[in-house]
Amino acid sequence: MFQKTGVPRHVAIIMDGNGRWAKKRLWKRTQGHEKGAETVRTVTRTSRKLGISFLTLYAFSTENWQRSKTEVSALMHLLKRFLKSEKEELMENNIRLMTIGQTHRLPEDVQQTLKETMDATSQNDAMVLNLALSYGGRDDIVQAAKNYALDIQNGNLAAEQITEETFGQYLSTAHMPDPDLLIRTSGEMRISNFLLWQIAYSELYITKTLWPDFSEAEYLSILSDFENRNRRFGKDE
Repeated sequence: MFQKTGVPRHVAIIMDGNGRWAKKRLWKRTQGHEKGAETVRTVTRTSRKLGISFLTLYAFSTENWQRSKTEVSALMHLLKRFLKSEKEELMENNIRLMTIGQTHRLPEDVQQTLKETMDATSQNDAMVLNLALSYGGRDDIVQAAKNYALDIQNGNLAAEQITEETFGQYLSTAHMPDPDLLIRTSGEMRISNFLLWQIAYSELYITKTLWPDFSEAEYLSILSDFENRNRRFGKDE
């Protein structure tokens, strides 16, 4: 039985399987992405209802730019539409929208819609929905290292002051705790360059379910599994 006391503070999800879901039905890949957007809505609502503070969704990776121009264009159009359609619900549920990643690479109209939605929800404080857009874990670490080096070069920091904690403040996720739980759908057994630094001690859960089929019931089951795990962080029993 799921108990709210076991809710993780931060859940991160690699949303995988939209294309395969569509292919199984002989549909266009874009239809899989559209169905996947409905799952985003379900998972966000459930997370808010359960009191999860941060939900980070891997929406578009730096590697995804290598997909066909047609698919990338469709994904950008879907993202813009999603941001517009969900703004009211985010406001009603007191959810703040934030992003990590190279958002400057997004089309200008998408950047503008993203900014409008983020600005509108900036005072909401019940939950953060964090979209990883044009995001790569290695790039996140590289950019943090560059900024750290600049502070040392400018005399704002001494090299001896480098610790895991201080370095973490230079990452794009400095404003939130590391994920307690990382979920990946579609059964792929890899991290795919997602939050490489931040998931050092995250609990992992891989499900074979394709993202469009990922239900509230399965999400609750995974959270119940998380509740029963013994997180030792490298320490003794």
